Amino acid sequence: MSTSYPVARIREAERQALAQGRRLMPLAGAAAARYAAAQVRPGTAVLALAGPGNNGGDALEAAAGLRAMGHDVRVLLPSGARGLPADAAHAHARWQAAGGETWSTLEPGFMPGLVIDGLFGIGLNRPLGADWQALVDRVNAWDVPVLALDVPSGIDADTGQALGRPIRAHWTLSFIGRARGLELPGPGRDACGVSEVDSLGVVIPDGA
Repeated sequence: MSTSYPVARIREAERQALAQGRRLMPLAGAAAARYAAAQVRPGTAVLALAGPGNNGGDALEAAAGLRAMGHDVRVLLPSGARGLPADAAHAHARWQAAGGETWSTLEPGFMPGLVIDGLFGIGLNRPLGADWQALVDRVNAWDVPVLALDVPSGIDADTGQALGRPIRAHWTLSFIGRARGLELPGPGRDACGVSEVDSLGVVIPDGA
């Protein structure tokens, strides 16, 4: 691993990029789709877990990108589309317009070959609720490869501490910069697997 940052610095760099008119969510989704596609064979069933915030929007954009590549993708959106932030709602609309399949609950007997974890990103600061924890536990019990976006769900991105029982990722693709909780010794570093960063072309200023 290389340089990591406090969440506040990543957020500020993101804010500045958005203020300049950059559309970061489609870039993050495209990066995640490329990374995921490199890990699986064509035809592998992919399940994108989309949470209620912008991390879920990244997963939705990734799902759309993978589907466009010809992969077999489903989206699990447990909290539903209502209440999604604007960019994430746009990503969901794009997914639906492309004919993508969205589930509110897991289909019995479905077993993916890859899971994209877009439940909770760097903003999570409280323990996972019971329903979210049950979903994370189920995914972990599958013992299939997981690509986490930004941080594994259930990890405090600043401290690296567990907020429940986190997703156990094989890879974690962080956007803009790596949160320091993935480098500190502890649950965050243990849960993230191989840690990669795609800056999306955003520079975090020194000392910001």
